[in-house]
Amino acid sequence: MMIQTRTLVTTKDGEKIAIWKIVDNAKDNTKDESKTDVLTTDAPRVKAQNILLTHGTFSDKQTCLRIAHYLAQLGHHCYIMEWRGHGASSIPTDKFNFETVATYDFEATFRYLFTELTVDNLHCVTHSGGGACLTMFLIQHPQYINHINSISMFACQVYGAIVSSKNHVKILAVKTLNRMLGYLPANRLKLGPINESYYTMNQWYEWNLNKDFKSSFIQQSEFDTTTIDQNTPSNIASENTPSHTVSHNRHFDYRQHMSMITTPIYAISAKGDHFISPTRGCQLFFDKFANPNNVFREYAISHGDLDDYTHSRIMISRNAATEIWPTVTAWIEKHAR
Repeated sequence: MMIQTRTLVTTKDGEKIAIWKIVDNAKDNTKDESKTDVLTTDAPRVKAQNILLTHGTFSDKQTCLRIAHYLAQLGHHCYIMEWRGHGASSIPTDKFNFETVATYDFEATFRYLFTELTVDNLHCVTHSGGGACLTMFLIQHPQYINHINSISMFACQVYGAIVSSKNHVKILAVKTLNRMLGYLPANRLKLGPINESYYTMNQWYEWNLNKDFKSSFIQQSEFDTTTIDQNTPSNIASENTPSHTVSHNRHFDYRQHMSMITTPIYAISAKGDHFISPTRGCQLFFDKFANPNNVFREYAISHGDLDDYTHSRIMISRNAATEIWPTVTAWIEKHAR
């Protein structure tokens, strides 16, 4: 029987973040370590692993729920984190962007998992912007890097969406529409269930238009001279601080520090994702981690796969469940401890 429970954790800026625990109480592979996983390997199954999943923009836990059920049925313990303003998490009164989620929501979640639950292993599975936020969080808090066994990133890119002049025009058009409306109507545009504000999305537009991965509120000098992991992050300005208050060339550049993340990464891209996370953009992002043990894989019919996939289908479709989810399981179990 699948058991789903919710815990609300409090961020350092006072928001409530929903963490859903998904377990199958009929599956406890620690009782029978000789059990074989026919989907992925003929080797004996590992003990139950803890897996943190998170979505990206326009989404909530539903993006991660089906694969979480799949992993739980294999005996693992899954936790889904919902961003502020998404799903069962609190609706913030202040504006927020990707970096706010990385700085506060991920910090509260990791603090809960490692300090309160005292987990002894953790794997991360992310979709789209969830991977970008995890990357920023780990650069801010490198003490967690060696405590994460593996990372699987579905359709994640930050600064490589513009692979053609058509993409450039499209991003400018969507940015203009977003600015005019104040938000993007996710359902009408078939993006997902959650509308996103211009303030949230503008960071993604700027990263891709400028082809960089710079902070909106951390200065390089602050990162060099202070520890970002503080009980009260006084060295980080409010997420509402106008960008013109900081000299642009002093913005902290996350891209220059991605190689410090030595956790094994399995990056997955979709050939049919032509706008949000095209394969070339995912590859550019992946390459900056610079770990020879990492694996990059584009799924496409031309590679003998079942689908060219799109940005959402790469994570939630039946074909993904058939041919991609087992490879994520294999990656997790390969790096289990």
